[in-house]
Amino acid sequence: MLTKFEYLIALAREKNFGRAAQACGVTQPSFSAGIRALEEQVGLPLVIRSSRFQGFTPEGEIVLGWARRIATDLRSMRLELATASGGLAGLLRISVIPTALAVVAGLTSPFRARHPNVRFSVESANSGEILRQLQNAEIDVGVTYLDNEPIGKFRFTPLYREHYRLVTSALSAFGERDAVSWAEVAQTPLCLLTPDMQNRRIIDRLLSRSGAHLPPAVESNSIMVLLSHVRTGNWSCVLPEKLVEIFGLGPGFRSIPINDPEEAHIVGLLASDRSPMPPLAQAMFTLVLEGGLVL
Repeated sequence: MLTKFEYLIALAREKNFGRAAQACGVTQPSFSAGIRALEEQVGLPLVIRSSRFQGFTPEGEIVLGWARRIATDLRSMRLELATASGGLAGLLRISVIPTALAVVAGLTSPFRARHPNVRFSVESANSGEILRQLQNAEIDVGVTYLDNEPIGKFRFTPLYREHYRLVTSALSAFGERDAVSWAEVAQTPLCLLTPDMQNRRIIDRLLSRSGAHLPPAVESNSIMVLLSHVRTGNWSCVLPEKLVEIFGLGPGFRSIPINDPEEAHIVGLLASDRSPMPPLAQAMFTLVLEGGLVL
């Protein structure tokens, strides 16, 4: 039954029978037979079938929810048993908004020092995807904004406040300035993150408050792409202060505080609000709540 639950979870994630079978390490005929056997056991169709995967039946969605909970509980039990016999071990899965990727080492390094047998998987995802991954038990913890959009029923704790900088060429009109206003930024040719990123929605709102603003000439989900365009001297971009510090911009760049008004948003750690909390997520929350992190 557990194996068949894993098949169902993989199918929900991959949305394709072939890819899901490959992810589970079995042939597609064996995978399909496992799904059919699960349907026979529950006595109901779970998957909407045609020439390709079309989704789950209402009953399938119910079984999928239970499958995720059971798989998560089983993983937590195994981790708790390993902890009892030899200390915390396993893979801690973390998804992080792109603008916070630079600070993740401030979490993983002290965690590793405390729990040397734990490994980490760190992936970039937008805020909506992080909430979905947590809900579906695809990750253990997420790092995202806490105060800009609804985060639902998750356990969370703040990590730091995000402040913003105008990153521009040293030869630009603002190259010699010590600070700029949002109204000035609004009239500057910009390259920005794509609208699916919550950071972009924050920036759009701040620019709109300042009045009419120029639409971005370049949009990308890659921060490296934005910085490469800034280097040409034709554009500027708005990035979080911590991200700019980590990148260590060269002499051709200027990082200028944006004030008037001063704005900041809270970035925090999220996990599913389960009781008991899975051991790896609980250990990360314990570390954060005890303080002493370098973020």
